[in-house]
Amino acid sequence: MTNQGANEIDLLLAESFKELATKRPIEKITIREITDKAGVIRPTFYNHFQDKYELLEWIVKRELIAPAEPLLDNGMLKEALILALTTMEKEKPFYTKAVYLEGQNSFADTLKKAIAELALSRLNRKRIEELLPKKWLTAEIVADYFSEALCYAIIEWVKDDMRVPMNELVDIFIYVASHSLLDIIGNLYK
Repeated sequence: MTNQGANEIDLLLAESFKELATKRPIEKITIREITDKAGVIRPTFYNHFQDKYELLEWIVKRELIAPAEPLLDNGMLKEALILALTTMEKEKPFYTKAVYLEGQNSFADTLKKAIAELALSRLNRKRIEELLPKKWLTAEIVADYFSEALCYAIIEWVKDDMRVPMNELVDIFIYVASHSLLDIIGNLYK
C-alpha cells in the first residue's frame, strides 16, 4: 500500500466500497464509483490504494486481523476468533457479498493471506523445526495449512448465512485444529 496509515480518507474509501459492495458484485465496482460515493477525486484513491483489491485487503486487515492481535498476544485464540466473527456478523451485508468474490483477487485468498501472515508472525520457527520430522515442513506451510482450514470454516459459515452460533463454530474449529484426524475418528466410535 502506498499509505499504510488508517486515516480519514482510508476509512471514507473503505466505507464507500463496503456500501457499494452490498448492492453490486465487487468485481463490477469501479474506482470512480468508490471515489464519487466517498466525495473525493479519483487520484486521491490512488494516493492510498493501488486498486480496489488492495482496499479489500486493507479492510480485512483493519477490521478482522488487527483487533484480534492483542488477544492473540495474550493467548486468547477463542476470544480473537469470536471478535473477528462478531465484526463479520455486524458487517454481514458486506461480508456476505465479499465471500463470493472469486478469481485472482478473491476474498478467500485475501483472508487466507492475512490469516497466514498473522499465524506466521506468532509461530516459533525454531520450535517448529525441532518438532516437525521433515525439513520441507516449514513454518510457512504450517501457517498456510492453518489459514486454509480457518478460512474455509469462516467462508462456509458466511455462505450458510451465519446460522451456526459463532461460539459453536469457534469451539468446533479449535477442537478440530487441536486434535488429529485419528483422535476425531476414534472418538466417533466410543
